Amino acid sequence: MSRDELKGRIDAIEEGYEFFLAYAAQGLVDDAASKAGTQVRDFLSGFAGALDGLDEAFRAHLPAGDATDGALAVLGRDAEASLALVNLVAAQPAVSSQLIDNLNASIHVRALLTDVFVLGELVGV
Repeated sequence: MSRDELKGRIDAIEEGYEFFLAYAAQGLVDDAASKAGTQVRDFLSGFAGALDGLDEAFRAHLPAGDATDGALAVLGRDAEASLALVNLVAAQPAVSSQLIDNLNASIHVRALLTDVFVLGELVGV
């Protein structure tokens, strides 16, 4: 995977999370209530797509070794847990601000963001 493709995944995760923060603050009861509501599913989809294989996407840009393997194993677990939650939220008939707020607060999503920021810094994207 190219550096630009990896950067695109990182951007999708960051932009999705930022959108989720704004969406959570709106107090919407479902995603049909506003323009942001129609966008939330697109951001959930983009976030999910960025997570699939994220650990291997980073592997190509990090030095081989035990430390890298360990960090990528952690990223893989955090991405898998976050993806499960994102998919669960996306499968709901209504996506409220409260539901997105709870997703944002998930320790798995927060750990994923930290992983991405640390590894992104190491690879320079």
